[in-house]
Amino acid sequence: MTEEAIEKENAAITKAYKELLKVSYRTLSRDDKKLIRSAFDVALDAHKEQRRKSGEAYIFHPIAVAKIVAQEIGLDATSIAAALLHDVVEDSEDYSIADIEGMFGETVAKIVNGLTKISSLKKDMDVSLQAENFRKMLLTLNDDVRVIIIKIADRLHNMQTMDAMRADKQVKIASETLYIYAPLAHRIGLYNIKTDLEDLGLKYTEPEVYNDILHKIKESKEEQDKYIKSFSQIIKNSLDKELLDYTIKGRPKSIFSIRKKMMNQGVSFDEVYDKFAIRIIYTSDELNEKFLAWKIYSVVTDHFRPNPIRLRDWISSPKSTGYEALHITVMGPKGRWVEVQIRSERMNEIAEKGYAAHYKYKQSGEKEDSLETWINRLQEALENPDINAVDFVEQFKLNLYSQEIFVFTPTGELKSLPKGATSLDFAFSIHTEVGMKTRGAKVNGKLVPLSHELESGDQVDILTSESAKPNANWLDYATTARARSKIKSALKEDRKLIGEEGKEILRRKLKQLKITLNESSVNELVNFFKLKTSLDLFYRVGIGTIDNPMLKDFASSRNNVLMSFIKNKISRKSSIKKEDLDKDEVTANYDSLVFGKEEEKLDYKLSNCCNPIPGDNVFGFLTVTEGIKVHKKNCPNAVSMQSNYAYRIMPAKWVDSSQQEFLAQIIISGIDHIGLVNDVTKIISSNMHVNMKSLNFDSDDGVFSGKINLIVKNNTLLNKLLDKLKKINGIDKVSRV
Repeated sequence: MTEEAIEKENAAITKAYKELLKVSYRTLSRDDKKLIRSAFDVALDAHKEQRRKSGEAYIFHPIAVAKIVAQEIGLDATSIAAALLHDVVEDSEDYSIADIEGMFGETVAKIVNGLTKISSLKKDMDVSLQAENFRKMLLTLNDDVRVIIIKIADRLHNMQTMDAMRADKQVKIASETLYIYAPLAHRIGLYNIKTDLEDLGLKYTEPEVYNDILHKIKESKEEQDKYIKSFSQIIKNSLDKELLDYTIKGRPKSIFSIRKKMMNQGVSFDEVYDKFAIRIIYTSDELNEKFLAWKIYSVVTDHFRPNPIRLRDWISSPKSTGYEALHITVMGPKGRWVEVQIRSERMNEIAEKGYAAHYKYKQSGEKEDSLETWINRLQEALENPDINAVDFVEQFKLNLYSQEIFVFTPTGELKSLPKGATSLDFAFSIHTEVGMKTRGAKVNGKLVPLSHELESGDQVDILTSESAKPNANWLDYATTARARSKIKSALKEDRKLIGEEGKEILRRKLKQLKITLNESSVNELVNFFKLKTSLDLFYRVGIGTIDNPMLKDFASSRNNVLMSFIKNKISRKSSIKKEDLDKDEVTANYDSLVFGKEEEKLDYKLSNCCNPIPGDNVFGFLTVTEGIKVHKKNCPNAVSMQSNYAYRIMPAKWVDSSQQEFLAQIIISGIDHIGLVNDVTKIISSNMHVNMKSLNFDSDDGVFSGKINLIVKNNTLLNKLLDKLKKINGIDKVSRV
C-alpha cells in the first residue's frame, strides 16, 4: 500500500471511531469514553496485520459491530468495549483472556470469553454437530445475555458485508442466520435487527425472489407515500384537537414478511393487502400512557372502521419479549386494510432497542423480568443431557418464534405460553413437580383432557395426584420444550426401573436353566435376540416380551455345539463392549407400522416414489386400486397429495411392537358376591404395566358379568393377568374378546 493510501485508511478509521462515540444511545461519561478508547487501541493493535475478504482493514469490522451495539441496540460502554474486543483473543497471539481481564476488568473479559467460545466452534459440519454448536452457543446466554446480543450484532455486520464471499459460503451463512440468529434477535426484542437479518438472509438464499420484491416495493413507493399522507391527514386534525404531542410514520413491511405472506396465502405481490403499517408515536408521562393509547385508538376508529378480529392489546399484557403496543387493523381509503400501531415513546424505544431499553425503564421494585425467566427456563432445557442437539434446536426454534397466548392460574395470575400449548404444558410451566403429578385439568371450571389446547383468556386449574406419572402418550400432548424434555427424562427413568426389575427376573430364570448372568451371557442374549444394548434386554424381560419359552430356546441353542460355534463367530463379529452394556438406549426396533389415531395395524404397500424405510416420518395414502400406500412426509409428491386429497391421508407411524401398547377387551362372568368388583380391580391395578381404560359391570339375579378395556404391552402380560383373574373366588369364566 502507498503512503497516501495508508494515510487515507487511517483517517477513515479515526472517522469511524469518532462516529461510534457520537451515535451512542447512552450518554457516555468520561470514564466510559476512556474505557472505549482503550478497547479501540487494543483492537487496533491486535488486528493491525489483518484484512477482510473485501480488502479493507479488519478493524472496520469490530468498529461496525460496536456501532450496532451502541446505536441500534443501545447497550452500555462495557458492551461497546466488549464488541470492539470480540475477535481480539481469537485472532491475535498477543492477547489472552487473562490480559483482557487485567486491562478491562472481569465483566468485559467474561463477555469476550463467551464470544471467543462461540467463534471457536467448528465451522462447516454436518447438521448434528452444527446443532450441537448452536446448543453450546445458547449455553453462553446464562453467562451474560450481552454475549448473544453482541454475537447477533456481529452476525448482522457479516451479513451486510458478505458480497466478497463464495456463493456456497453465502448460502450457508444466510441459512444459518434465518434458522437461528433472526429468531434469537426476535426473542430478545430486537425487532429492527430481526427484520434486517431476515431480509439479508432472503437476499442470499433466494436472490431472484428478493430482488423482484425489492424492485416492486421501489416501484410502488411513490403511490404508497401518497396513500400514507392522505390517511394521516384525516386523523391529524382530530389528534391535534386533543392537543396530543405525536408523530405519524409510515413504514413498508419487510421483504421477508411480504414473501412469507405471498407463500402462506398463495397470492402475488399485488394481492398482499397490508404491505405497510402506520405507526403513531405519542409523548406521555407514565401515568397517562395507557389512557392516551386508547384515546388515540378511539380517534382512529372514529374515522376508519376497525377489523374486530385484528385488535392486539399488548399494553395491558405485554409480550414476553417486553414489547408493548396497541395494534389495530382498519379499513382505510380505497377499501384497503391498514395496520396502525399505537406506541408511546417509551414503548417505541423498547420495541426498537429490546432488552437494553427495557432495562433503562425497569423500576427497581418491578417483578422478575420475562427475559430472565425465559433464560432460566432455557437453561433447564439446555442442561438436559438426554435430549439430542437436533431435537433441542428444533424445539428451541419453536419457542423462539411462537406466537403467545395468555392464560390465568386459579388465583388470577397471568401466564404466557406459546400458541398451541396444552393443559399439560401449563402444568409444567407452573412447576416440574406439578407437571409430573398431573392427573387432569379444569379449564374455565370444566374438566378437560391433558391434550386440550388452551386459548387466550382461559383460566386453568391443574388437578394432581401422588400416584400419577408420565406415560409415553404425554409426548403427544406436550408442545413446549420444557414439558417434553421433563417427560422424556421421566420415561427414561421408568425404563431404567423396569430394566432393573427385568435384570433380577432374568437372573432367576437363567439360574433355573443353569446359566449364570454375567457379561458374556448378557452379550450372547443380546446377540441372540438381535438387540443393541443390555438395557434393551432387561427392559424386554421386565415387561414380559422375552418370556420363559424364549429363554429355553436360547439355552438349548447354547448347548447345541454347532450353534455354539456359529454363535461364537457372530459374537466375535458383533461382540458388545463393556461400555455398550451400560448404555441407556432402548432400541427403536421399528418393526411394525400403525395407522390412524387408534394406531391400528392394516395392510399396506411402501410407495416407490420415496421408498420409506422403518423409522422414517411417514403417512398413509388411500389409493383407489392399491389400498394404503405409505409415503415419507417429505416425499416430493406429499404436498400435492395433502392439498388435493387431504381426506385420503392417514396418520401413520413406525413403532417397536415390543414397546407398543395395545387395547384389549376382556369379558368376565361368575356368581356375584360382596367385594367381587373390588377383587377384580385390585388385581388389575396391582399388575405392573397394565392400565384400565374403561370398565362396565352388571349384576342380574346374582349372576355377575363385566367388560373391561385394558391397555397392555403384549400377549404374555395379558395371559398372565387372565390366569390371575380366573383364580378369584366366584369367577366362572374369563375370556378375551
